[in-house]
Amino acid sequence: MENALLEIKGLKKAYGEHVVLDGIDLSVNKGEVVVVIGPSGCGKSTLLRCVNALEDIQGGEVLLDGEPVRRDGKDISRMRQKIGMVFQSYDLFPHKTVLENILLAPTKVQKRPRAEAEKEALALLDRVGLAGRKDDYPRQLSGGQKQRVAIVRALIMHPEILLLDEITAALDPEMVHEVLQVVLGLAKSGSTMLIVTHEMAFARAIADRILFLEGGRIVEESREPKAFFERPATDRARQFLRTFEY
Repeated sequence: MENALLEIKGLKKAYGEHVVLDGIDLSVNKGEVVVVIGPSGCGKSTLLRCVNALEDIQGGEVLLDGEPVRRDGKDISRMRQKIGMVFQSYDLFPHKTVLENILLAPTKVQKRPRAEAEKEALALLDRVGLAGRKDDYPRQLSGGQKQRVAIVRALIMHPEILLLDEITAALDPEMVHEVLQVVLGLAKSGSTMLIVTHEMAFARAIADRILFLEGGRIVEESREPKAFFERPATDRARQFLRTFEY
Protein backbone atom coordinates (compact mmCIF):
# COMPACT_ATOMS: atom_id res chain seq x y z
CA MET A 1 0.00 0.00 0.00
CA GLU A 2 1.52 3.33 -1.11
CA ASN A 3 0.99 5.30 2.11
CA ALA A 4 1.33 2.36 4.49
CA LEU A 5 3.40 3.10 7.58
CA LEU A 6 2.83 -0.32 9.15
CA GLU A 7 2.45 -3.53 7.15
CA ILE A 8 1.63 -6.92 8.65
CA LYS A 9 1.89 -9.84 6.24
CA GLY A 10 0.71 -13.36 7.01
CA LEU A 11 1.40 -12.97 10.73
CA LYS A 12 1.20 -16.20 12.71
CA LYS A 13 1.62 -16.60 16.46
CA ALA A 14 1.21 -19.78 18.49
CA TYR A 15 1.90 -20.96 22.01
CA GLY A 16 2.76 -24.58 21.45
CA GLU A 17 -0.22 -26.15 19.69
CA HIS A 18 -2.49 -23.20 20.46
CA VAL A 19 -2.68 -20.85 17.47
CA VAL A 20 -3.40 -17.27 18.59
CA LEU A 21 -2.94 -15.39 15.30
CA ASP A 22 -3.56 -17.26 12.08
CA GLY A 23 -2.34 -15.36 9.05
CA ILE A 24 -3.08 -11.69 9.82
CA ASP A 25 -2.71 -9.25 6.91
CA LEU A 26 -3.03 -5.57 7.76
CA SER A 27 -1.75 -2.19 6.57
CA VAL A 28 -2.01 1.03 8.57
CA ASN A 29 -1.53 4.34 6.79
CA LYS A 30 0.09 7.44 8.25
CA GLY A 31 -2.46 9.43 10.23
CA GLU A 32 -4.94 6.53 10.32
CA VAL A 33 -6.67 5.25 13.45
CA VAL A 34 -7.40 1.52 13.27
CA VAL A 35 -9.42 -0.02 16.10
CA VAL A 36 -9.35 -3.75 16.80
CA ILE A 37 -12.29 -5.31 18.61
CA GLY A 38 -13.40 -8.86 19.33
CA PRO A 39 -14.16 -11.33 22.12
CA SER A 40 -11.69 -12.13 24.88
CA GLY A 41 -8.95 -14.48 23.76
CA CYS A 42 -9.27 -13.68 20.05
CA GLY A 43 -5.68 -12.39 19.77
CA LYS A 44 -6.15 -8.61 19.97
CA SER A 45 -3.49 -7.85 22.58
CA THR A 46 -1.14 -10.46 21.16
CA LEU A 47 -1.35 -8.69 17.80
CA LEU A 48 -0.08 -5.45 19.36
CA ARG A 49 2.69 -7.26 21.22
CA CYS A 50 3.83 -8.88 17.96
CA VAL A 51 3.88 -5.50 16.21
CA ASN A 52 6.26 -4.22 18.90
CA ALA A 53 8.31 -7.44 18.80
CA LEU A 54 7.50 -8.24 22.42
CA GLU A 55 6.49 -11.73 21.23
CA ASP A 56 8.23 -14.22 18.96
CA ILE A 57 6.25 -15.02 15.83
CA GLN A 58 5.99 -18.30 13.96
CA GLY A 59 5.29 -16.92 10.50
CA GLY A 60 4.87 -13.78 8.43
CA GLU A 61 6.47 -10.40 9.02
CA VAL A 62 5.91 -6.95 10.46
CA LEU A 63 7.27 -3.94 8.54
CA LEU A 64 7.50 -0.33 9.70
CA ASP A 65 8.48 2.16 7.01
CA GLY A 66 9.36 -0.91 4.94
CA GLU A 67 11.86 -2.16 7.55
CA PRO A 68 11.32 -5.46 9.36
CA VAL A 69 10.52 -5.39 13.06
CA ARG A 70 12.07 -8.54 14.49
CA ARG A 71 12.68 -9.44 18.11
CA ASP A 72 16.13 -10.80 17.24
CA GLY A 73 16.95 -8.00 14.81
CA LYS A 74 20.10 -5.94 15.39
CA ASP A 75 18.07 -2.72 15.01
CA ILE A 76 15.24 -3.72 17.34
CA SER A 77 16.02 -0.98 19.90
CA ARG A 78 15.90 1.68 17.19
CA MET A 79 12.72 0.24 15.69
CA ARG A 80 10.97 0.11 19.07
CA GLN A 81 11.63 3.81 19.51
CA LYS A 82 9.39 4.35 16.48
CA ILE A 83 6.56 2.33 18.06
CA GLY A 84 4.99 3.80 21.19
CA MET A 85 2.97 1.41 23.35
CA VAL A 86 0.61 2.02 26.25
CA PHE A 87 -0.60 -0.99 28.24
CA GLN A 88 -3.55 -1.68 30.54
CA SER A 89 -1.15 -1.39 33.49
CA TYR A 90 0.57 1.96 33.71
CA ASP A 91 4.02 0.52 34.49
CA LEU A 92 5.26 3.73 36.11
CA PHE A 93 8.26 3.55 38.43
CA PRO A 94 6.79 4.12 41.90
CA HIS A 95 9.97 5.68 43.31
CA LYS A 96 10.20 8.31 40.56
CA THR A 97 8.11 11.44 40.11
CA VAL A 98 5.84 11.96 37.13
CA LEU A 99 8.48 14.08 35.40
CA GLU A 100 11.27 11.61 36.17
CA ASN A 101 9.18 8.75 34.73
CA ILE A 102 8.66 10.69 31.52
CA LEU A 103 12.26 11.87 31.10
CA LEU A 104 13.92 8.49 31.66
CA ALA A 105 13.67 7.14 28.09
CA PRO A 106 14.37 10.32 26.08
CA THR A 107 17.46 11.18 28.15
CA LYS A 108 18.85 7.66 28.67
CA VAL A 109 17.84 5.92 25.41
CA GLN A 110 17.71 8.78 22.92
CA LYS A 111 20.45 10.78 24.71
CA ARG A 112 18.49 14.01 24.35
CA PRO A 113 19.54 17.03 26.46
CA ARG A 114 17.56 17.07 29.69
CA ALA A 115 16.50 20.71 29.32
CA GLU A 116 15.06 20.07 25.86
CA ALA A 117 13.25 16.90 26.95
CA GLU A 118 11.92 18.54 30.10
CA LYS A 119 10.49 21.47 28.14
CA GLU A 120 8.63 19.04 25.88
CA ALA A 121 7.50 16.89 28.83
CA LEU A 122 5.96 19.90 30.56
CA ALA A 123 4.16 20.91 27.36
CA LEU A 124 2.78 17.38 26.95
CA LEU A 125 1.67 17.24 30.58
CA ASP A 126 -0.16 20.51 30.04
CA ARG A 127 -1.78 19.05 26.93
CA VAL A 128 -3.24 16.15 28.94
CA GLY A 129 -4.30 18.33 31.88
CA LEU A 130 -1.54 17.36 34.30
CA ALA A 131 0.70 20.44 34.26
CA GLY A 132 0.56 20.75 38.05
CA ARG A 133 1.40 17.12 38.84
CA LYS A 134 4.99 16.87 37.54
CA ASP A 135 6.50 16.45 41.02
CA ASP A 136 3.91 13.95 42.27
CA TYR A 137 4.64 10.25 42.66
CA PRO A 138 2.42 7.61 41.02
CA ARG A 139 0.82 6.74 44.38
CA GLN A 140 -0.57 10.28 44.53
CA LEU A 141 -2.39 9.95 41.19
CA SER A 142 -5.71 8.43 40.20
CA GLY A 143 -5.81 5.61 37.67
CA GLY A 144 -6.84 7.98 34.90
CA GLN A 145 -4.01 10.36 35.73
CA LYS A 146 -1.48 7.51 35.71
CA GLN A 147 -2.71 6.41 32.31
CA ARG A 148 -2.36 9.95 30.96
CA VAL A 149 1.21 10.02 32.24
CA ALA A 150 1.84 6.71 30.46
CA ILE A 151 0.54 8.25 27.22
CA VAL A 152 2.86 11.26 27.65
CA ARG A 153 5.77 8.89 28.31
CA ALA A 154 5.08 7.22 24.96
CA LEU A 155 4.54 10.48 23.05
CA ILE A 156 7.79 12.11 24.18
CA MET A 157 9.72 9.45 22.23
CA HIS A 158 8.14 10.80 19.01
CA PRO A 159 6.79 7.42 17.87
CA GLU A 160 5.63 7.02 14.30
CA ILE A 161 2.75 4.83 15.47
CA LEU A 162 1.08 4.49 18.86
CA LEU A 163 -0.24 1.13 20.07
CA LEU A 164 -2.93 1.32 22.77
CA ASP A 165 -3.84 -1.94 24.49
CA GLU A 166 -7.12 -1.79 26.45
CA ILE A 167 -5.89 1.36 28.19
CA THR A 168 -9.20 1.89 30.02
CA ALA A 169 -9.70 -1.71 31.17
CA ALA A 170 -8.72 -1.04 34.80
CA LEU A 171 -10.44 2.33 35.15
CA ASP A 172 -13.78 3.38 36.57
CA PRO A 173 -16.24 5.23 34.25
CA GLU A 174 -15.15 8.77 35.20
CA MET A 175 -11.50 7.95 34.62
CA VAL A 176 -12.34 6.23 31.33
CA HIS A 177 -13.80 9.46 30.00
CA GLU A 178 -10.75 11.58 30.83
CA VAL A 179 -8.33 9.13 29.18
CA LEU A 180 -10.47 8.72 26.07
CA GLN A 181 -10.65 12.50 25.63
CA VAL A 182 -6.85 12.57 25.46
CA VAL A 183 -6.81 9.83 22.81
CA LEU A 184 -9.51 11.61 20.78
CA GLY A 185 -7.32 14.70 20.86
CA LEU A 186 -4.37 12.70 19.52
CA ALA A 187 -6.50 11.36 16.69
CA LYS A 188 -7.61 14.85 15.72
CA SER A 189 -3.98 15.98 15.65
CA GLY A 190 -3.12 13.30 13.08
CA SER A 191 -1.44 10.64 15.21
CA THR A 192 -1.24 7.16 13.71
CA MET A 193 -2.76 4.64 16.12
CA LEU A 194 -3.58 0.96 16.36
CA ILE A 195 -6.00 0.55 19.25
CA VAL A 196 -7.40 -2.48 21.04
CA THR A 197 -10.48 -1.61 23.09
CA HIS A 198 -13.67 -2.98 24.59
CA GLU A 199 -15.23 0.51 24.65
CA MET A 200 -17.57 0.32 21.68
CA ALA A 201 -18.77 3.93 21.82
CA PHE A 202 -15.16 5.08 21.83
CA ALA A 203 -14.29 2.77 18.93
CA ARG A 204 -17.17 4.17 16.92
CA ALA A 205 -16.14 7.77 17.66
CA ILE A 206 -12.43 7.50 16.95
CA ALA A 207 -11.89 4.82 14.29
CA ASP A 208 -11.10 5.40 10.65
CA ARG A 209 -11.29 1.64 10.28
CA ILE A 210 -12.63 -1.22 12.39
CA LEU A 211 -11.20 -4.73 12.51
CA PHE A 212 -13.22 -7.51 14.12
CA LEU A 213 -11.08 -10.46 15.23
CA GLU A 214 -12.30 -13.93 16.06
CA GLY A 215 -10.12 -16.99 16.59
CA GLY A 216 -6.97 -15.18 15.53
CA ARG A 217 -8.37 -14.08 12.17
CA ILE A 218 -9.84 -10.87 10.79
CA VAL A 219 -13.48 -11.87 10.35
CA GLU A 220 -14.70 -8.45 9.28
CA GLU A 221 -13.09 -5.15 8.30
CA SER A 222 -14.88 -1.87 7.72
CA ARG A 223 -13.74 1.58 6.64
CA GLU A 224 -17.16 2.91 7.65
CA PRO A 225 -17.32 2.49 11.44
CA LYS A 226 -20.86 3.90 11.69
CA ALA A 227 -22.10 1.36 9.17
CA PHE A 228 -20.23 -1.45 10.92
CA PHE A 229 -21.88 -0.75 14.27
CA GLU A 230 -25.33 -0.32 12.72
CA ARG A 231 -25.18 -3.01 10.03
CA PRO A 232 -22.27 -5.45 10.51
CA ALA A 233 -21.78 -7.74 7.53
CA THR A 234 -21.19 -11.00 9.42
CA ASP A 235 -23.41 -12.94 11.78
CA ARG A 236 -20.56 -13.24 14.26
CA ALA A 237 -20.03 -9.49 14.45
CA ARG A 238 -23.77 -8.94 14.89
CA GLN A 239 -23.83 -11.45 17.73
CA PHE A 240 -20.82 -9.80 19.38
CA LEU A 241 -22.22 -6.26 19.15
CA ARG A 242 -25.54 -7.32 20.67
CA THR A 243 -23.71 -7.83 23.97
CA PHE A 244 -22.90 -4.09 24.17
CA GLU A 245 -24.83 -0.90 24.59
CA TYR A 246 -23.32 2.00 22.72
